[in-house]
Amino acid sequence: MMLAAMGRPAYPKTMREFRDQLSSREACLDYLVRSRWPDGFTCPDGGGEDAYLNSKRYVFECKVCRKQTSPTSGTAMHRSKIPIQDWFWAAYMMATHTPGMSAKQLQRYLGTTSYETAWYLLQRFRRAMVNESRAVLSGTVEADETLIGGPAKGKKGRGVAKGKNKSLVLGVVEVLSYNDASGKAKKRAGRVRLEVVHHADEETIRIFLDKNLKSGSKVHTDGWRGYSETALLDYRHIVTVQDSPRSASRLAPHIHRVFSNLKTWLLGTHHGVEPKYLQAYLDEFVFRFNRRQTPMAAFQTLLGISSAKGHQSMRGLRYPETTG
Repeated sequence: MMLAAMGRPAYPKTMREFRDQLSSREACLDYLVRSRWPDGFTCPDGGGEDAYLNSKRYVFECKVCRKQTSPTSGTAMHRSKIPIQDWFWAAYMMATHTPGMSAKQLQRYLGTTSYETAWYLLQRFRRAMVNESRAVLSGTVEADETLIGGPAKGKKGRGVAKGKNKSLVLGVVEVLSYNDASGKAKKRAGRVRLEVVHHADEETIRIFLDKNLKSGSKVHTDGWRGYSETALLDYRHIVTVQDSPRSASRLAPHIHRVFSNLKTWLLGTHHGVEPKYLQAYLDEFVFRFNRRQTPMAAFQTLLGISSAKGHQSMRGLRYPETTG
């Protein structure tokens, strides 16, 4: 059977629609095919568009190079023995469930005896949540850093980051202006970026901003020396020196609200996260935060990003490379 262009499928807007639309393996595979190749199948090797679908094995065979391609090939689901319905269920819950989903919760939802299976499934999706081609932030932003983790004995201020159980996280968030229903000018948080780093020095901050922010943007920061003239060379830098730690949230309310929500989520849903896994959880938080207005559509987006990112082994997930 030839695969013609079918267009991207509609995403399920309710749990009932999800159950009705994606209850079988074949339905999930059909949905994945239309999500990955809405304009028709393209061979990943030669780029050929002339292919047949072997409906029994559900693989596409390119008529030019004869390569067989599974819909899950190259995705987070690649070579997984976990049923595709469970993958779809996990993706849907991660994308749409407001507080997020812990491995223990997913284990109960899936009815599996293996906590490791649920953890592995969620962690693969977390590693696939960053779209490498995503647009950088722009306009007016707030930038700051925060500490995640347990107490660091004998450390104070930014020196706490040297504590064994502490992780330093840099963050930047867009500040968007709008008028409310009464016409009053308001501001709200737009998109956000978060990254685990070893230091909040000038060089680290410069690299973080250059990777995540459009040149010429207006950057609001506190008086920390890491936000130096060199680090902010390509930006319009607005410095507001805080007179006390308590004034930080008042001077940069949007990034501090992001940090507060992040910490509440990490503790409330996941009861804390080991430092070596923290970046993956930050990626999930960013993915969900940036799509908070369209959580149902985020499910389809997650499948698409996963297709682009590919899969990772259990070893790769358990021993991730350190970020800095």
